[in-house]
Amino acid sequence: MAALGGDARRLLSVSRPERHSESTALGGRRPELCCWLSVFSCLSLACSYVGSLYVWKSELPRDHPAVIKRRFTSVLVVSSLSPLCVLLWRELTGIQPGTSLLTLMGFRLEGIFPAALLPLLLTMILFLGPLMQLYMDCQCDLADGLKDVLAPRSWARCLTDMRWLRNQVIAPLTEELVFRACMLPMLAPCTGLGPAVFTCPLFFGVAHFHHIIEQLRFRQSSVGSIFLSAAFQFSYTAVFGAYTAFLFIRTGHLVGPVLCHSFCNYMGFPAVCAALEHPQRRCLLVGYALGVALFLLLLQPLTDPKLYGSLPLCVLLERAGDSEALLCS
Repeated sequence: MAALGGDARRLLSVSRPERHSESTALGGRRPELCCWLSVFSCLSLACSYVGSLYVWKSELPRDHPAVIKRRFTSVLVVSSLSPLCVLLWRELTGIQPGTSLLTLMGFRLEGIFPAALLPLLLTMILFLGPLMQLYMDCQCDLADGLKDVLAPRSWARCLTDMRWLRNQVIAPLTEELVFRACMLPMLAPCTGLGPAVFTCPLFFGVAHFHHIIEQLRFRQSSVGSIFLSAAFQFSYTAVFGAYTAFLFIRTGHLVGPVLCHSFCNYMGFPAVCAALEHPQRRCLLVGYALGVALFLLLLQPLTDPKLYGSLPLCVLLERAGDSEALLCS
């Protein structure tokens, strides 16, 4: 995100509300207490989400279908109950969002079609290089590939694949619900929208450290390699979390971040090293550079709040006295 330049930094900057109006919006409670409640609530949600993955004792690896099915159950229960944490936080802090809880969490119909399509399109533009690489390495014809992707038999096969369901459906839906839709409304009144974009992903990144446990348990690599891999995973999941938090705030919808999350899980981290050694590396490098350039150019226009209607988090911040939240315009 640092590469976005001065305009993006200005876009992500949020002026702090005056103490008087903030105190009024917080129901007369001390802002410091409300901030501690927000952080504690987010930490509780993150711990509950990760903890739900380990309530089942098993000697099997995480990719075993039996393990995946059990984790589906526990993580869906925690995710379904996570809005109650936001409701409890609202009661304890006395904050009045000025809209319903579901609307605040991105469940609304206004602007849903652009919210589903435009963020996904923006993300696909960013992945222009990897998409070109995927096409070049594919042995099948483009028309045949599209027919195979759209065939009901292919979808039926995917829906019976536990790993596909985990990576493309359950993980994107539950993680975005817990780490974006629930955490951002609690953090924004305390930090402002701009800082919340970068604070919220820290919980998301730390939550992925639990993979260390299984890698050490099954001796999948050396200890140094495992921790180095975990540090790298924390870095890119935090950056990705900041991006989806940005999308959530700018669109006011949960559907966009979920679809982008699913797409990124499918694509994986861009294979830049493989691109550098590819027979058509010049073409691929142009695709990588063009994708990044177009992404930066279109980031603000394709996430313009005017395309998505009234933004719930912006309404919440306006009630807190922050009428100059630049992420809202």
